[in-house]
Amino acid sequence: MTQAGGEMYALVERLYPLCRSITGDGVRATLDIVDEYIPLHMHEVPTGTQVLDWTVPQEWNIRDAYVADATGRRVVDFAASSLHVLGYSVPVSATMPLAELRPHLHTLPDHPAWVPYRTSYYRPEWGFCLAQETLDALPEGDYEVRIDSTLADGHLTYAEHVVPGQVSDEVLVSCHTCHPSLANDNLAGIAVATFLARELAERNPYYTYRFVFAPGTIGAITWLARNRERVERV
Repeated sequence: MTQAGGEMYALVERLYPLCRSITGDGVRATLDIVDEYIPLHMHEVPTGTQVLDWTVPQEWNIRDAYVADATGRRVVDFAASSLHVLGYSVPVSATMPLAELRPHLHTLPDHPAWVPYRTSYYRPEWGFCLAQETLDALPEGDYEVRIDSTLADGHLTYAEHVVPGQVSDEVLVSCHTCHPSLANDNLAGIAVATFLARELAERNPYYTYRFVFAPGTIGAITWLARNRERVERV
């Protein structure tokens, strides 16, 4: 592995444990780490802001989530992996039989050892993701279900880094910051963009390079809504 490759891998290792979504403190923590490598200009866009024909949603944050059996053992645990909770889950605290819980459990039956990634950004819902083999091993009975999350007015967070060029025409490099513990989709892009920006800064490029770190879809739409005059130069 090259030195740059090793440094990118180390950055991914730091970012991997953070629970990211389209809003929230996980995004901010991610951008704070990237800011240690390249200076970022942070943007906070309030909930309810109209961005083209979309609206910035409420901010989501989560502290804990689990499913526990009758002995108190956590059979599904957000602390073990942020993938275990349905992204943007509304809070829940209840005890219910497995039959009632099942509709809220997401698996990949064709890949019984895999934990899927699922979200419900724009529809109030709660749920958990787990391996099919874990679900198959759960006995009937009552389970404690808890998701300690908040959905409240807040902000959508994104960041930019600009490498000035000899001309004002821009090359736009965009990577999304909304997926949790996923290396290929999300973190690899962040790492490559970060180190590309560092490399370009040493080269006096002809074009200006703008790097945008934003959540997928709603983040890109928000950037476009706030930068309409810039699009002609990209």
